[in-house]
Amino acid sequence: MNTDSHRLGDERTTPGHRATGALPGQFRAWLPVGAWTLACLLLTNGDRPCQGADSIDAQNVVWTTPSKDSSGSMPIGNGDIGLNVWAEENGDILFYIGKTDAWDEQARLLKLGRVRLRFTPSLAGTSFRQELRLREGEIRIVSGPSKSPIGIRLWVDANHPVIRVEAEGDAPFSMRADLEMWRTGMRPLTGAEAHGVDGLGKAQSPFVYPDTVVEAPGDGVVWYHRNQFSIWPTTLRHQGLDNLGSDAADPLLHRTFGGSIEGKGFLRVQPTTLESQSPQQRFELRIPVHAAANARPEAWLTGLNKLRSQLDAEPLEASRLKHRQWWADFWDRSWIRIHRLGAEELVKNGFRDETRDVVNGYVLQRYINACGGRGIHPIKFNGSIFTVDTFRQLDPDFRRWGGCYWFQNTRLIYWPMLASGDFDLMRPLFRMYREALDLAKARTREYYQHDGAFFPETLYFWGTYSNGEMGYGWDREGLAPGVAANTYIRHYWSSGLELTSLMLEYHAFTHDETFLADTLLPLARSIVQFYDLHYPRKPEGTIRFAPTQALETWRDCEDPMPIIAGLRIVLSGLLNLSAEQTTPAERTSWERLRSELPPIPVRSVEGFSFLAPAAKFDGRQNQENPELYAVFPYRVFGVGKPDLELARKSFLQREFKGTRGWHQDDTQAALLGLTDSARDYVVRRFSDRHPESRFPAFWGPNFDWVPDQSHGGNGLMALQSMLLQWDGDKLLLLPAWPEDWDVDFKLHAPGNTVVQGTVRNGKLSKLQVTPPARAGDVIDLSALQP
Repeated sequence: MNTDSHRLGDERTTPGHRATGALPGQFRAWLPVGAWTLACLLLTNGDRPCQGADSIDAQNVVWTTPSKDSSGSMPIGNGDIGLNVWAEENGDILFYIGKTDAWDEQARLLKLGRVRLRFTPSLAGTSFRQELRLREGEIRIVSGPSKSPIGIRLWVDANHPVIRVEAEGDAPFSMRADLEMWRTGMRPLTGAEAHGVDGLGKAQSPFVYPDTVVEAPGDGVVWYHRNQFSIWPTTLRHQGLDNLGSDAADPLLHRTFGGSIEGKGFLRVQPTTLESQSPQQRFELRIPVHAAANARPEAWLTGLNKLRSQLDAEPLEASRLKHRQWWADFWDRSWIRIHRLGAEELVKNGFRDETRDVVNGYVLQRYINACGGRGIHPIKFNGSIFTVDTFRQLDPDFRRWGGCYWFQNTRLIYWPMLASGDFDLMRPLFRMYREALDLAKARTREYYQHDGAFFPETLYFWGTYSNGEMGYGWDREGLAPGVAANTYIRHYWSSGLELTSLMLEYHAFTHDETFLADTLLPLARSIVQFYDLHYPRKPEGTIRFAPTQALETWRDCEDPMPIIAGLRIVLSGLLNLSAEQTTPAERTSWERLRSELPPIPVRSVEGFSFLAPAAKFDGRQNQENPELYAVFPYRVFGVGKPDLELARKSFLQREFKGTRGWHQDDTQAALLGLTDSARDYVVRRFSDRHPESRFPAFWGPNFDWVPDQSHGGNGLMALQSMLLQWDGDKLLLLPAWPEDWDVDFKLHAPGNTVVQGTVRNGKLSKLQVTPPARAGDVIDLSALQP
């Protein structure tokens, strides 16, 4: 269990990792809240051990004091709607509401609002306990006088767009709920808060536009934000794509999102305030949340009322049971549970068991992914839907780098979802690019007069560059149409190749033939065609990839590693599809293109050979290692593959080193079988917590914002890669696993395969492979060690 004593640099309170306040699941699930509050208080003295360090319950986050402000918030969500929940010293409980498609006029991803809960008698200065219960997908707070505490359960229904608040005590109490808004009028965004936000035109400042409170019938507090303006027309016009707008709907104009705070026994006493009619022992509040594209206010209200009717049709208890079942199924998909040999003796002697941070970070990052990863749009790398207002005195709508998706960062959230089996969380990413494909194809024809499609490194969810300094650029002097002003991304289009590689892996894992036909192949055909048509051939017939760049780091390149390694992997993956899934003409074209690729770039330094960022490279701008893209994401080199030592030497001689944010050292070390380095790096990553955030997995800001999803995603992928790798049909177990880390694991692999095992003293002691026919493809690398 994770308590405040687990903050970075502190020891956990007991080597047994006790989960105080835990009740047996079969009893706890059916307890009335009032009885539950008393039971929890009886157990908060630590008189009940946890169910074992390998249990999900052991990773619950527990706080025994209120928080100062939103920097002390806990996240909870249902994949689309997310809350930051905290309690303050004055006894109030607050939460921000986020949503994955709450885009404003300028494509900022907004919070919907903040809700404050207040109780009478006051909870201030009384006993307190707040617990994130991972297995149930809920937050429970127990506070109040010792003889009559109040228990509060908050959850976001995994199956419906509604927030639930249940409060119960053994003595009657009163309850109040306030909607707190900060977008109350139109004002310009200035200074730091304008970072990454495009205005409605060149030299026009971006603005905040107000929310609306509805004087609706009944006793609910109803509010929404409706976009009266949109940067979409300006964007198309500025980027020379205005001829495309006539056939497409503006994705921002009149987008409307909000909700209703409501509950039996409450009266609306102010436009934004509900109060209980009389003291009671139990209250239930719900907040249905609704978003609609291009909606009139009346249509949005009709949609909200339809949602209310749907919620009324199912009893609360039935919804809660289904919600808990979703979370139980989620945790059963996959796990990694580590116990360090000799951990108890380490802790006894005052040393830290590093695996506790690793396991806790792994579990909590997967949890955050689940809370924000099933919405209409993909997870935002720079904060997901869990940004708050306490960092640098900026409001909770702010995030560094704004509303665009940056593929270099976003991808790192999604790669580890393969091994964890979280395929449902991957679909929003693929859907976004599939929906932007027509625009990408038309843009390619407009800018370059040939077929195919390219995607820029940074893009709005509909597929265009941003207009400002981070993208296309308002100042177009001396630039041809289509040439981005931002030199960091001017010719950085290789994101399409990595996206295709990720989709090929998704198909290899799931065998989803509908996805292959409707999403993967349409995108892959167009992206590969772009590379075939866009670049000239050298006299000997190989392609000359120039002008181009190697990621953001080397802006003037010829034949960069990410493109060459990416095309090798993508073309091989496409050709590995069955003949029934592709056409003879496609296969012939892909074979020809593969034969025209330049060799993998290699350079010589003092007589030694190393992988190179490109055949020629200059103009350094950033701190990436493009040469190691041949290790990850494109597994040209790795354990069990040719020239492993070349790749290992290149890794050890890499120019830029790091284990935070989007740095990939830990994953690449694991894929190269460098056990000691992988262990060291993954421990560093999961121990590197944001000192201003109370929740242990709110990483960052690093290069981006808090919580930094690239940072956590890298940690998931590194730990998985230390346990399991795959190469064609081969499944490689324990390629970089420390001998003194005992582990139980369940991971997914290509071919709808699940690998479940136990490692003790560095050796595989149990193995279960589903389907059993795949067991013969497993290679236990620990058995090959002396």
